[in-house]
Amino acid sequence: MSRLLIGSLLLVLSAVAQANPQIQHWVTGNGAQVYFVPAHEIPMVDVRVAFDAASSRDGDQPGLAKLTIGMLNEGAGGLTATQLTERLDDLGAQFGLQSLRDMAYIELRSLADADILNAGIDTVAMMIARPDFPADAFERVRNQMLIGLRYAQQQAGSRANDVLFATLYGAHPYAHPDDGTAESLAAITPDDARAFHARYLVGANATVAIVGDLDRAAAEALAERLIGTIPQGEKPAPLPEVPPASRAQTVHLAHPGQQTHIVIGQPVAKRGDPDWFPLYVGNQILGGAGLTSRLADEVREKRGLAYSASSGFTPMRAAGPFVLGAQTRNDQTEQAVKVIMDALNRFIADGPSEQELDAVKKNLRGGFPLRIASNAKILDYIAMIGFYGLPLDYLDRFDANVAAVTVDSIRDAFQRRVDPARMLTVLVGGEGDGTP
Repeated sequence: MSRLLIGSLLLVLSAVAQANPQIQHWVTGNGAQVYFVPAHEIPMVDVRVAFDAASSRDGDQPGLAKLTIGMLNEGAGGLTATQLTERLDDLGAQFGLQSLRDMAYIELRSLADADILNAGIDTVAMMIARPDFPADAFERVRNQMLIGLRYAQQQAGSRANDVLFATLYGAHPYAHPDDGTAESLAAITPDDARAFHARYLVGANATVAIVGDLDRAAAEALAERLIGTIPQGEKPAPLPEVPPASRAQTVHLAHPGQQTHIVIGQPVAKRGDPDWFPLYVGNQILGGAGLTSRLADEVREKRGLAYSASSGFTPMRAAGPFVLGAQTRNDQTEQAVKVIMDALNRFIADGPSEQELDAVKKNLRGGFPLRIASNAKILDYIAMIGFYGLPLDYLDRFDANVAAVTVDSIRDAFQRRVDPARMLTVLVGGEGDGTP
């Protein structure tokens, strides 16, 4: 590589590092929150519309949100699924749907050319505002979800995750899987999906994220074209708080194979949690940094109990789980769990060393520009910022927030927020022991 090319790359990276995306925000006439970052480097536009219309809004019909969202591109405005797909394909546009526990979203990536972009936006707007819910497509999507459920039950990791959420969250809306259950899916009708769509896919419940080669006026026009025709409606009620666990518990399920899947967790953090940065930075040292973390060192390097071991926080609207996990040989399960819990207890008691903290902070701060180095990555961030109501300067303050974390703040946050004496352990593998 020539010196000239190396110098050019360094200048580009330096410019990226010094210029975080500046987020613009406004509200459409029907109440949708819009977040926009102009990006003129390439002639593309990325758009995501997120709704608080995911599985936490299923009520007593698990799977309803995912089935409803999955129907948006199966026929709309009198056009069939094939016709909708052909429209977007002819434009060279990329389209996606997703439904999780907190958030359901629809996204489009298109060339910025006005004719192409407007045609793509009109197609997506039609899917959002006027889905047809044709009976044959409804049965096909339902059957696809049922097949997915059966497949997931054959996977130890999926089973462990479902049991973790069901047991940790009990009667809370997070408890059931976003795919639903075989029984609940069988009972859902197209009219149920239409009612869910009418209630939740409304302006007041929408967050629009836009990144691309547009000015503010064009972005405002795009948002109105995309979402302006749906009713304003109302935001749903806030999710209930998650009650803390009262005791430790172990669930061991039989599963064929040579390995046991281990997940250990408890609800801890919401989005916007005041302890987030000490928890986040501390977890990078404990188990979030892959093979260089403490858990990997204790479980893999020192004892050879698993290929990897990790931990992570999943902040959500209500308290999301902190989870530690590994896979190990069936006959080593008890030892692996003990090693993981011993490492966690030592970390809570002592915190990290100054050397560990310094290394992780340098990695996080130095690597942050690469996390916002593409339109798609910026879209992920601003959609998250908008949906969860985080400050508009979240990206600007990331570096300072990481830099402010200390050994004492990590130790304090972990001691207050993580309690090994009340954690749930889920084991899927071997013969099991009959625990519920």
